[in-house]
Amino acid sequence: MSALFSFLAGRIRSFGYAIRGIFTLFRTQKNAQVHLLAVVLVSLVAALLHVSATEWCLLLICMGQVLLAEGANTALEFLCDKVSPEYDPLIGKAKDVAAGAVLLSVIFCALVWAIIHVPKIWALLYST
Repeated sequence: MSALFSFLAGRIRSFGYAIRGIFTLFRTQKNAQVHLLAVVLVSLVAALLHVSATEWCLLLICMGQVLLAEGANTALEFLCDKVSPEYDPLIGKAKDVAAGAVLLSVIFCALVWAIIHVPKIWALLYST
């Protein structure tokens, strides 16, 4: 029984660390705050436009991907800043590539958003 308790206690502790990481991400990173605001706005528009379950799933996958990319980028930046506080060209490249991955995820998320929402918005504006 103590092995099971120890296992469960460890999982609960791990969950707490993950929650702390999420709070650190959104409390310390302006871009993550912007992305979180975008998630809220996209979700509100999707709710107002009554998107289908499939469209919701696509939007959630895309929004999650942006937040995951931002989290990975932030973790890499924290680690790089610890390992090499002074400028290093390779560290700079690593940070640039991670930031580029976030940007790519945002671009593709925006494309999915447009594919789903633009026809619905168009229909609302120009339906007779």
